[in-house]
Amino acid sequence: MGSMEHYDIIIIGLGPAGATFARLVPDKYHILAIDAKGEADQYRKPCGGLLAPDAQKTIAEMGFHITKDLLVDPQIFSVHTIDFSSKLERHYQRAYVNLDRHAFDMWCIAQMPDRIDRSMDSRVIRIDWQDGNYIIHYRTRSGQTVTASARYIVGADGANSLVRRSLYPTHKMRTYLSIQEWYPHQASHPFYASIFDPEVSDCYSWAMYKDDCFIFGGAYPQAGARERFDRQKKKLRDYGFVLDRPIKREACLVLRPERVADIVTGKHGAYLIGEAAGWISPSSLEGISYALISARELARHFPDMPSYRRLKLKLFGKLLKVPFLYQPTLRRLIMQSGLQSIKVKT
Repeated sequence: MGSMEHYDIIIIGLGPAGATFARLVPDKYHILAIDAKGEADQYRKPCGGLLAPDAQKTIAEMGFHITKDLLVDPQIFSVHTIDFSSKLERHYQRAYVNLDRHAFDMWCIAQMPDRIDRSMDSRVIRIDWQDGNYIIHYRTRSGQTVTASARYIVGADGANSLVRRSLYPTHKMRTYLSIQEWYPHQASHPFYASIFDPEVSDCYSWAMYKDDCFIFGGAYPQAGARERFDRQKKKLRDYGFVLDRPIKREACLVLRPERVADIVTGKHGAYLIGEAAGWISPSSLEGISYALISARELARHFPDMPSYRRLKLKLFGKLLKVPFLYQPTLRRLIMQSGLQSIKVKT
């Protein structure tokens, strides 16, 4: 193997999934963790950054707690739902926690034991198999290419997972481009909005406030995604959205499973957790709870492969929910009924 350092496990990606696995896996393993994020904040995941009830429950079950420095203003307890196809609007009570997503990711990393070697601000560029070990080639911020080996690898590297593509080169999963823009804004009546516009996407869009910024984003079919995003912004002017002169635009791929069988969890000493495996809600695109649960299950059973029975049932339930949110006729009937909607003073 030459002079390269050998590990028991190399973790690729330190979002909530990778960092939680590193925190919980037994300390008998010699571990290297590689992640694109760095102290200088070069990489941020484009994400609305709302901690949904499912994720809150999972954090509570694990005995974790988050600190107030991870929170942003305001904390809003309703979602303003806008349906372009029916022209209906409703408000629904929701108990989301408004987070700084990058701060949350860095907090997850900070909980990892000091015994774990880390290479931050680094990107894996190739994965090879040699003499019963995985050979990981990664590039650091300085441009240096480093090589390390391990008996096991854990892919927690998100929707565009290199580990998943290496293990399952022919596996396909429904994929969208998530685009999000930030605007400077001071609002007297901040809100969180969920927007359904089947003319531009069969998924959904969101709008929310974070401290002194307003965020608008959505998940769009990859073909013509940017044109769809810009077209939707123009349509939202009729609803009072002012979406001019953004501070920044972010984009990333996001998966959206159509069946439980879409999930791939690894093989041959390589494991996939979080969105790298396809664990994400097809109804809301919420992924933090799936990241935490899949990481916990793998850490509990490692090196055996968990059954992920609870996660599969959770995903199946979300799949059953999808038609009621995304089939225009069903969505219109539910919104017309006013079921579970609330009146919000504006």
